[in-house]
Amino acid sequence: MERKKRRFTAEQKVGYVRRHLVEKVVLSDLCDEAGIQPSQYYRWQKALFENGEAALSDKRGQKACDRQIAELEAKLATKNEVMSELLEAHVALKKVLG
Repeated sequence: MERKKRRFTAEQKVGYVRRHLVEKVVLSDLCDEAGIQPSQYYRWQKALFENGEAALSDKRGQKACDRQIAELEAKLATKNEVMSELLEAHVALKKVLG
């Protein structure tokens, strides 16, 4: 008998983990309801705890990175303009000198 592979959204996975940890729903009942094995639940829980740091991280560091990226992009645009002007001058000189 072939089992159809189910796909769960991130919200569904977090919901199941939350129900077990916060609402104290028995894991076996939760797994039966979701149609998953306990090992699958524990993989979701592990992923949530490992990636939870990103959700709780300080956004100030991200703003500094965004500002630095904007500064570097502006600097790159300036360099591209200068290179374009120099290349135009080079082509003009080549035409004049032959």
